[in-house]
Amino acid sequence: MPSLASALDALDASSVPPRRYGRVTSVVGLLVKANDLEAAVGEMCHIHVGSGPAPRTVRAEVVGVQEGTTVLMPMEKTHGLQSGCLVRRADRGMTVPAGPGLLGRVIDAGGRPIDGHGPLGPTEPVPIHRDPPSPLDRPLIDTPLRTGIRAIDGFLKMGKGQRTGIFAGSGVGKSTLLGMIARRAEADVNVIALIGERGREVREFITDNLGEGGLRRTALLTVTGDEAAMSRVKGASAAMAVAEYFRDQGKDVLFMMDSLTRVARAQREIGLAVGEPPTTRGYPPSVFALLPRLLERAGPAAAGTITGIFTVLVEGDDMNEPISDAARGILDGHIVLSRALAEAGHYPAIDVLESVSRVMPRVAGEPAQEAAREARQLLAAYDEVEDLLNVGAYEPGSDPETDRAVDAHPALMNFLQQDAHTPPSGPSASEQLRSVLDQIPE
Repeated sequence: MPSLASALDALDASSVPPRRYGRVTSVVGLLVKANDLEAAVGEMCHIHVGSGPAPRTVRAEVVGVQEGTTVLMPMEKTHGLQSGCLVRRADRGMTVPAGPGLLGRVIDAGGRPIDGHGPLGPTEPVPIHRDPPSPLDRPLIDTPLRTGIRAIDGFLKMGKGQRTGIFAGSGVGKSTLLGMIARRAEADVNVIALIGERGREVREFITDNLGEGGLRRTALLTVTGDEAAMSRVKGASAAMAVAEYFRDQGKDVLFMMDSLTRVARAQREIGLAVGEPPTTRGYPPSVFALLPRLLERAGPAAAGTITGIFTVLVEGDDMNEPISDAARGILDGHIVLSRALAEAGHYPAIDVLESVSRVMPRVAGEPAQEAAREARQLLAAYDEVEDLLNVGAYEPGSDPETDRAVDAHPALMNFLQQDAHTPPSGPSASEQLRSVLDQIPE
């Protein structure tokens, strides 16, 4: 009697190999349906469009299976798709090129160079989806990261491996602040993802905010707002995979994404298209599952660190809207930009009283923490009497601490402002802040 192992081997040899080809049966909105395609949810497929002199291939991901029908979400425009187009399951999942050849280059979500400088240099394909490091394998965040921004280094000191959000409404200076940090931060490599941006803003960011010096040590991935929703979501994962590659080489990586909100909106388009129920403000559950999966991939690891800075576009300047609220609960700190400060010409428009760094107690010495606490108290005391000062109802001498806050306010506001193109110089931000405080009369 044959053994069980030999029987299984015979069964495998006689089994029919899975079909790798199918045909499109319908294209409705963002979804493409195909029959006779044996592919699992999450696998990549190629849809062959046209057979004339200019055929093309549209990449798509399987997002559902319904009674023998495979539901796909294209990563590119669906123009030209029709019933009968051939669909082929890809040999492997989606990858992105990573390596030193990416530095100084601009690529799209598929890893193709779009800067007109020819093929990429030395790179290797890496999968765009990876699990984050085990929580017990992550080292503690105990090494400070100097960003070159006085308001951050003095009040919100960051550590290597920290994940921070920049929260602001539109037009308040998020991109400018990102460019300042990219040029000045003490990191080995920058990986920047511009997701859902206007097309004209990509070159403006490179020229005006990043600069030639910042671009040389930066790998830049961009997916503009007119591209498919799936491409915007996958672009975020692809950029994180590039950062993970450099981190695994033992480098300290500064990862910046503009913006996390546009990634969430793209996932909302996908979720609603496949039939997910809308919840808070129309966001389906998959959005709130995506955010921690993406953000947890940043952070410290055994061989290097990824310091993540993610901009969050606050709808209606409401800090409690769903994406802002969810992101604050995941991140290790938040930097809030104030529209009132920006309208007053105060740049960077960081509201230090509304902002917090949860790792500052681990990465800053006691003198730096004491200076930040004292300065915060003075700024908070001034805020309490600002309306009285504006109408002339405050009487000097009525409260010594308030008098000191009023005296300190011009110097502290000057400390918090910084020119976007002038490099930092002199002592550390904490030492400069201490010097400002020491000059204020008691």
